[in-house]
Amino acid sequence: MSDNRPSEEVDVTREWRATQGQKSAATRLRIFAAIAWAIAIGGEIFGIVLLRQHKFDHGNLPLLIGILAGIAVFAIAGSLMWKAANKHDPARESDKARFFFQNQLGAIITVIAFLPLLVLIFMDKDMDPKNKKIAGGIGVVLAAAATFIGVSWNPPSVEQYTKDMNTCAAQIKANQPTTACSPEVAEQAKAIAQDSKTVADATKDATHPNGQDVVYWIAPENGAPKAATPHVFHICQGVSPLRGKTVNHGSVTEAYAQNATRITKQIPMEQKQCGFAGSTDKAASPQPASTGTAD
Repeated sequence: MSDNRPSEEVDVTREWRATQGQKSAATRLRIFAAIAWAIAIGGEIFGIVLLRQHKFDHGNLPLLIGILAGIAVFAIAGSLMWKAANKHDPARESDKARFFFQNQLGAIITVIAFLPLLVLIFMDKDMDPKNKKIAGGIGVVLAAAATFIGVSWNPPSVEQYTKDMNTCAAQIKANQPTTACSPEVAEQAKAIAQDSKTVADATKDATHPNGQDVVYWIAPENGAPKAATPHVFHICQGVSPLRGKTVNHGSVTEAYAQNATRITKQIPMEQKQCGFAGSTDKAASPQPASTGTAD
């Protein structure tokens, strides 16, 4: 069997992908964030209309400050919900433009929600100078605070989650402290570790009492380095689904690298076809965390 100790430099072979639950949660949060931002911009428009109507020339300072505070509250709420959505479904760091705008959208929207109104306040020649300084000063402080909160200083990425997921899986397999297992990657990392354990349990025999870390899968189409769609991997080359096919073999990690990421559900049948000894309960019944079907 291969050494299960996680290396210092993790070999990222299986890309992290948001689950359906994570995608749904992200969508809900982004809808609520958009609503909050719409209210913030609506408050700005309301303030501009009142400013154009000269409602703040000689009074109504508390109303103007209240409008600015309301814009800040909803802008911040939207930013926090958007950040939470990005934790569930992050962008790829390799896509520079999308990565920047998706992660910094909260700060961008906040600037849009404040800047026009603040400019008009400072340029208003009819407003009482004292009120202008007070309202403008408070507005600048609120805008700066909301923008600071809206900035994503250490944004998540698919690449980072992929690295964390593979590190987490290695730690689980080695029975080490799971320091890399954040809630966002833990479920899929457990699936990787479970697949490896299931294969080892299924391939135990007199020669290999601890099982083997060798699986077989249909080779990627047209010699590509990675299959376009997920494939199933099997415990030997002689199983029915692989007959007459071009087959690759290697460790579970190498199977993941070529997008063979689903373990067969026919392990008891394959053990008979492959000549392995009787299965254990764990080998005979792969855990549902791995979404496998036979090819």
